[in-house]
Amino acid sequence: MNAEVERNLALILFLPWFLILGALYWIYPRAPRTPARRSFDTAALGIATAAAALGMYWSIANADGHFGGMWKQVLATSVSYGLFLGVMTLALWARHAWITGPRARSKPFPASSKPA
Repeated sequence: MNAEVERNLALILFLPWFLILGALYWIYPRAPRTPARRSFDTAALGIATAAAALGMYWSIANADGHFGGMWKQVLATSVSYGLFLGVMTLALWARHAWITGPRARSKPFPASSKPA
């Protein structure tokens, strides 16, 4: 296998699932759609992807090769997925607490971001 593909295999295999989870995170809840929320969501998705990639590279570099090359990929996939989900879970909680939660809904919507 090509060394570059092997190095990025966990990210390549999980990219479709990361895209689905990221799209669901971006779409729901549908309101409020403020610039602050768009900025927060963009940052959260970027941090989650970066954490997944860094975790994958770290686990491949530090996995014990004594058990074979496949286990490096298993560890990389597990660490990458765990970090992505961890960051997205924290982002969901933080977004709810700061932007879309009951406290945020009690504020009137600006004219440009009223829910449809």
